[in-house]
Amino acid sequence: MRHRAFKQKVCNGVTTIRGAGRIMRRGGWVLTMLLWAAVASPQAPDQRYLIQPSDVLSIRYLYTPEYDTTATVQPDGFVSAPVIGELKVGGLTLAQAREALLAAAGKRLRDPEMYVDLKEFEKPHFAVGGEVGTPGRFELRGRITVLDAIAMAGGLKPTSKHSQVVLLRPIDRERAAATLLDVKQMMTVDGAPANVAVGPGDVLIVPQNRVSKIERYVRWANVGLFLNPFNGGSD
Repeated sequence: MRHRAFKQKVCNGVTTIRGAGRIMRRGGWVLTMLLWAAVASPQAPDQRYLIQPSDVLSIRYLYTPEYDTTATVQPDGFVSAPVIGELKVGGLTLAQAREALLAAAGKRLRDPEMYVDLKEFEKPHFAVGGEVGTPGRFELRGRITVLDAIAMAGGLKPTSKHSQVVLLRPIDRERAAATLLDVKQMMTVDGAPANVAVGPGDVLIVPQNRVSKIERYVRWANVGLFLNPFNGGSD
């Protein structure tokens, strides 16, 4: 990640970092994130798994098992397999990938029958950063609420501003929807219904200071640039 495109200015104890269409201020924590011109709706929670780089596909033929193979999805989303050659399957569901592979195989084989399975895949996960005991990435197993996620990350630090926790929820590989959560209120009886479940790819950021502004939609490319200040500079 290149930091040279960002300029830092200190005035009256307030640090302002400008660049790439966003401003951060330490003290009031003004977070102005770059809005994408085209705003899309978040993905449905029940959306089928999309094939990702490093996933491993098992490709088996009913009538020509000599062409059976195991293929690893490359960083660019392509797989390489006998008969098929190179084909992009990254970002497709398993059913879509099977149709694409079957069509490619059909150019060289007569009426092929094929089975495609995910042998290895990216397990659903979420991340918690900022003013928690042990920031990091955690496997998503079953229903995990916001409070559960924070507890798994070692709980809140005394320095946390837990009335303004930022939830980043993926829209796609480039954008996320940002929401401010009042975790302090969630801990009360009246606020319990707001203790929503986290989803695959969600990121919770617990700030140290007040978040006065954050745009509704952000680019993932910009997220890492304000994670470090929330983490107090730790990894």
